Amino acid sequence: MDTTTRTILIVAVAGILAKLLLGGRVDKNADVPALVASGALLVDVRTPGEFSGGHIKGALNIPVGSITAGIEKKAKDKSKPIIVYCHSGARSGSAKKALIRAGHTNVVNGGSLHRMRGILGQ
Repeated sequence: MDTTTRTILIVAVAGILAKLLLGGRVDKNADVPALVASGALLVDVRTPGEFSGGHIKGALNIPVGSITAGIEKKAKDKSKPIIVYCHSGARSGSAKKALIRAGHTNVVNGGSLHRMRGILGQ
């Protein structure tokens, strides 16, 4: 196997492992606009620096590393809809998993900021 093929294979495997370990799938069938209109919490799980560079109007910034503690202050009702997003969908996948482990029952991985802007017309 030549170096180029080996490099491509390593990058592909690393990408698959990162998706499996770090994130989850984007919830493409979720009706994000309806959830937002009905009062769902919209949470940007990127860093404060990333958030200050642009975010969805009305979103809270709770970095993925502190999502479970941070959300408890905003959503005491664990059935309240929560939509999480980030730069690519990986961190929001991790945030969704953490929130579900913490007992939240209605969590949507909105995916990337770009995708959410498109869905919400921002």
